[in-house]
Amino acid sequence: MPSTRQPIVIALIWAALPLAVPVGFAAASGEPQALAPVVVQGVTNTANVPAFADAGTVTLNRNMLRQRLFRTTPQALREVPGVMVQETSHGQGSPYVRGFTGFRNLFTIDGIRLNNSTFRSGPNQYWNTVDAHLLSRLDVRKGTSGVRNGSDAIGASVDAVSQSALDYSGQALAGYRISSAENSHVGRFEGHLSFTDETALLLGGTRKHFGDLIGGRDIGRQPNAGYDELDFDLKLEHRLANGARLSFAYQNARLEDVPRTHRTVFARSFAGTAVGTELQRSLDQHRQLAYVQLRDESVNEWVDRLVLSASWQRQKEDRYRARTGARFDWQGFNVDSFGLWSRAESETTIGRLAYGFEYYRDAVGSYSSGNTIQGPVGDDANYDLFGAYIEDHIRLAPRWEWTFGGRYGYAAANADSVRDPLTTLRTSVSRSWHSAVGETRLGWQVIPDRLSWHLAVAQGYRAPNLSDLTRFDVSRSGEVETASLNLDPEKYLSFESGVQFRQPTLTAELNGFYTLIDDQIVRFPTGALIGGMPEITKGNVGNGYVQGVELGLSWKAHEQWTLFGNFAWVEGQVDTFPTAASVARREYLDRLMPLSAQVGLRWDSQADAWWLETVVMLAEKADKLSTRDAGDTQRIPTGGTPGYAVVHLRGAWNVTKNLSANAAIENVFDQDYRVHGSGQNMPGRNFIIELTARF
Repeated sequence: MPSTRQPIVIALIWAALPLAVPVGFAAASGEPQALAPVVVQGVTNTANVPAFADAGTVTLNRNMLRQRLFRTTPQALREVPGVMVQETSHGQGSPYVRGFTGFRNLFTIDGIRLNNSTFRSGPNQYWNTVDAHLLSRLDVRKGTSGVRNGSDAIGASVDAVSQSALDYSGQALAGYRISSAENSHVGRFEGHLSFTDETALLLGGTRKHFGDLIGGRDIGRQPNAGYDELDFDLKLEHRLANGARLSFAYQNARLEDVPRTHRTVFARSFAGTAVGTELQRSLDQHRQLAYVQLRDESVNEWVDRLVLSASWQRQKEDRYRARTGARFDWQGFNVDSFGLWSRAESETTIGRLAYGFEYYRDAVGSYSSGNTIQGPVGDDANYDLFGAYIEDHIRLAPRWEWTFGGRYGYAAANADSVRDPLTTLRTSVSRSWHSAVGETRLGWQVIPDRLSWHLAVAQGYRAPNLSDLTRFDVSRSGEVETASLNLDPEKYLSFESGVQFRQPTLTAELNGFYTLIDDQIVRFPTGALIGGMPEITKGNVGNGYVQGVELGLSWKAHEQWTLFGNFAWVEGQVDTFPTAASVARREYLDRLMPLSAQVGLRWDSQADAWWLETVVMLAEKADKLSTRDAGDTQRIPTGGTPGYAVVHLRGAWNVTKNLSANAAIENVFDQDYRVHGSGQNMPGRNFIIELTARF
């Protein structure tokens, strides 16, 4: 049984960090090559607040996304300290951030929630429906942020910011990416049209084909892993007379026949993992998003900045399964989400106020070939989510800033067609909840523009959704999850402190966090069997904690040479019922990220025509397993997932002003390795080339 120690003292240790950090670094010439630049997520994503007041926020800009040749949007986060990207299959990716994944991380697209009421607790595939090629940047805010971002923002909140039509450079773009071990072909085209200086249109399309995934030297080809994807995006922007921007955007992503190979007979055993028994399990994902947004940087004498947004988003999922004995079934759901929100900022005599509200309504339909009452979630359902918040940013002194705020949240779930877990007959659900959370942050510029320190205490919450309340589905471990009709919101209290150092040649950031978990909704067995499989239910029984340390640094040792790296340690435990017995036991969180680090060296040519870098990715053996981890033998080897050390090489060449080439050799030594909890191994030695032409 894991230790039940309560290491809350870690939060107090970090509060004293500025006294222990050396401050005698000498200034030098040259520009820094920061791995994880800190930005501030205001309503306009501009740095109106000093960086030390919002540490832990990382921006991955478009150049970084292109240079690292990431295959999917979730993979773009794999080099952020404290993030582990689990992949159930080649077409699915779910980041674990500070111990949390699934619906305990919030993903937004231009501020619009991707999360909806059907999201489940474990790893899911929905972040993969956002095409990385349409993005201008990814803003990653690690840690609990219930005041600013509402329900679900526990491990992290990530905003995918799409490209601007008015700020687009050039008239068109054509790109092609090919890789060997990924067995992929990806083509991207963008077209830009300026009607006037104030009105512009940007169109984009991406076609992706992935074949069988080739693992390392021993695992070899992993069959039945490929899928196809087609993405389309459009943005029309108009600059009004007062300088405000009015935007209309539409995005369409379709992923066809994405296999979940580890559940099938095509799986390849790794370090003793079990092979599945199904003949086929595949998913179709279809996501559409349309929105209108108004962004005004100078509204009037009372409101300095304002964003208004109205959106419609449809997410549709179909799952097909074929088993032995000519048995097959299918299920799915579709969710129409209507969103309306506003965010604003005002300079006042009592500080700079940030405030706003959001309202989303999900309309859900669900079906199953084997269940006339519902599909994986309740049928004929709707879900309402409302929140209103206010924050005040006060400059206490030239080098001190204090931020505090609060949020009120309301959620309501209604489903007319739910399979009652006791009678197996049709029933209905109607529940609502209220939540109130607060947050305070203190920042100190120890050495102006060089060394800063922050301390934050933040509350978070997650309201039960339709997946919590009404899910009837087979879980990842071969259990039947049934409806749990009496659940309450989860509550979290997070402490964070750290230091950031920045000078022209050295950038470093060290953060520590400790999060208390209260009333987390936990799945546990009932002792009953359904179709020969164990039944599991859910309850607010999970009390525990998660803590960790994250370090990132970048040192420009020479005008052309940069050394960079990061380190992350995460540990956490929560109460659960690992068996049908009525005795609770504290166990490790599911799929805890093992001790992980990255070290890299980069060379840039003097004329900025070339760059080359090598990166070593390291992870210890992931052997801190929960009972559910230990039982997930198709994905996690007995005793834990083996550690690894993998070397990547990559670089780029600006051939001409309008033509560039990016290339990489990933997993240079053809290692067999798997990210903890994934359903397949990562690619073996993988040659990637991407050519991009601008016109």
